[in-house]
Amino acid sequence: MTDAPARFGDLTGKTVLVTGASQGLGAGFATTLAAAGAKVALAARQTGKLADLQTRIENAGGTAHAVAMDVTDAGSVRAGFDAAEAALGPVDVLVNNAGIAIPKPFLEVTEADWDAVLDTNLKGCFLAGQEAARRMAKRDGGSIVNIASVLGQQVIGQLASYCASKAGLIHLTKAMGLELARVGVRVNAIAPGYIETPINAEFFHSPAGEKLVKGIPQRRLGRENDLDGALLLLASDASRYMTGTVVTVDGGFLLG
Repeated sequence: MTDAPARFGDLTGKTVLVTGASQGLGAGFATTLAAAGAKVALAARQTGKLADLQTRIENAGGTAHAVAMDVTDAGSVRAGFDAAEAALGPVDVLVNNAGIAIPKPFLEVTEADWDAVLDTNLKGCFLAGQEAARRMAKRDGGSIVNIASVLGQQVIGQLASYCASKAGLIHLTKAMGLELARVGVRVNAIAPGYIETPINAEFFHSPAGEKLVKGIPQRRLGRENDLDGALLLLASDASRYMTGTVVTVDGGFLLG
């Protein structure tokens, strides 16, 4: 007898924790996951920023709960998972989304700049991923989705620390996928290209931004919902035979 086929993107009954959920891609991910049936733990350093998002998800018929979590601090990560599981049940899926960038020429990057970016983007994913995996390994496994970037595969100027952190996250994804397969935990990554958000919209409508967009083979920026397919695939059991994989969603940017 073969296993029943997994329904793509069906997260009914699953609990998902999203880090960096207070704005941008994290907020979008949380909304998409809740619409797919997941109970979503919204994690950020300040829960006050999550109130509106939680209300929007609940008004749409979803389930969400805000938890305080600083991904750079192991104690805070552990407490955040404890709070999420007390409210929503065991975490089945972790979306490691928290990340920052400090654009500067390489010679102007300070040690504090470097530490802030690497601590959030790489150490934070390690701490949250390890905490999630320890819990998942004691149950029936689970899925960890790391949000990497095409800049972990191809560099641009003035983002040395960000590029280094995302390249490290891609290799961490593969190392975790290798080691955690034996305990039923899948670890994959999404590498977004240039996604338009309210934060970067002004730049992409400038001459420099328009020039960059022309270099993308699809000749457009990504929209936040362009990541939904990859997210729902990797979070759901439809990807149960995938681990250590990086799914690139960039309109062909790396090809250009």
